[in-house]
Amino acid sequence: MATNPYLDSGPCFIAGGFQDSSNPSEPEPQYVHCVAPSPAPPPPPEMTDSIPDRKGVRQRCVKRSVVTVVCLLFLLLVAGVLLGYYLSSPCIHGVGCGDGSCVWESQWCDGVKDCPRGQDESSCLRLHGSSFLLQLYSPQSKSWRSVCSHGWTEQQGRASCQLMGYSRSTYFKSAHQKSDADSGFFMVKRGWNPEAPVLTQLVHRDACPNKSVVTLRCIDCGRNGRSSSRIAGGRPAAGGSWPWQVSLRVEGAHRCGGSIIAPYWIVTAAHCVAGNSDPGDWAVYAGILGPTGTLFSPVLPVSRIVEHQAYSSRSLSNDIALMKLSKPLDLTGSGSLHLMEAEVSLIDSSICNGSALHDGRITPDMICAAGMEGGADACQGDGGSPLVSQQDGVWWLIGDASWGDRGAGRNRPCVYGNVSYFLSWIYHQMQKYQD
Repeated sequence: MATNPYLDSGPCFIAGGFQDSSNPSEPEPQYVHCVAPSPAPPPPPEMTDSIPDRKGVRQRCVKRSVVTVVCLLFLLLVAGVLLGYYLSSPCIHGVGCGDGSCVWESQWCDGVKDCPRGQDESSCLRLHGSSFLLQLYSPQSKSWRSVCSHGWTEQQGRASCQLMGYSRSTYFKSAHQKSDADSGFFMVKRGWNPEAPVLTQLVHRDACPNKSVVTLRCIDCGRNGRSSSRIAGGRPAAGGSWPWQVSLRVEGAHRCGGSIIAPYWIVTAAHCVAGNSDPGDWAVYAGILGPTGTLFSPVLPVSRIVEHQAYSSRSLSNDIALMKLSKPLDLTGSGSLHLMEAEVSLIDSSICNGSALHDGRITPDMICAAGMEGGADACQGDGGSPLVSQQDGVWWLIGDASWGDRGAGRNRPCVYGNVSYFLSWIYHQMQKYQD
């Protein structure tokens, strides 16, 4: 959820002042009085010298009028541009909600939903890194700050998990770890009120008294039942090896793979559900191993399908979707006997985007991986299937199988949706459709 929710401010227009462009060197009519010697009477005045040239006066008036009109039109044009920009950018002095509305910067992550759909409070907490470090976004410093463990309790941990979209029933534990950060913290106020929103009870602090920050596990996930050896070429997985893998089926026929991220939620690819988003057509099958090792596959009905709003069937960008189950999935002992597995290696996006491979088609929401030693990978398997990586004893979901370019002698890396890129979107949907 490292995506900053703030929008860059737009360009500024500076209108300069204007000067009268009439010619200051234009000669003014002169009146010359001649005095004759006394006692001779003065000669009659020359009318041609004392009366201004009426034609010249009219020309000067026309010039001034033209300049005035041009200046006024230019000022009106500048004012129109500025007014149009202001009307089209209502968040010049605030933060956009993403739907055309706007709130003040101070209203972001303050525990009060000011945006119409609560966007200002939906991406304020995150679990960072392999230690699940709890962090809160600070609109004042425009940065993520850790939460000091001083005064922190399990009750606050449950409330924080629920704010991120998890069910209270999945809560696992709060812990803490030492921190040498000096960029500021959030700390629990004295007199915690369980009825008040979590964000309203966390305040900025420059230092953490015990130099210890909160780690939070909202769900006990990422541990497989059995260790898996290094495999290249794709072979059957041992029962219980990948307990988060599920089969997504339409009318009983397997359509795509998916990954369990919470008892109610499955992550898959948007191309799997595009054109077939009726939840009643789908069912989720999870192979469950009983106490005696026997396998059975309960059918789990789907209550909602959420396809990413920016998914493109042409470029396959934003190829991610969520399925919400009608009832929670039992997370203990999942793992099909018919599941295939393969080891792959990640490929840097700059290399994968080269002319010899995918030639500029890889966008930030995609990652590339290829089978080890030319072995099988998800390009030859199921769309939506998980790409996972182990770190600190925990398996992390980093990708969902999206597309590939095989055949005709081509052996290019498989492309996956970048799950980390979509974390804020995933959390927002979980919050939006939370029970």
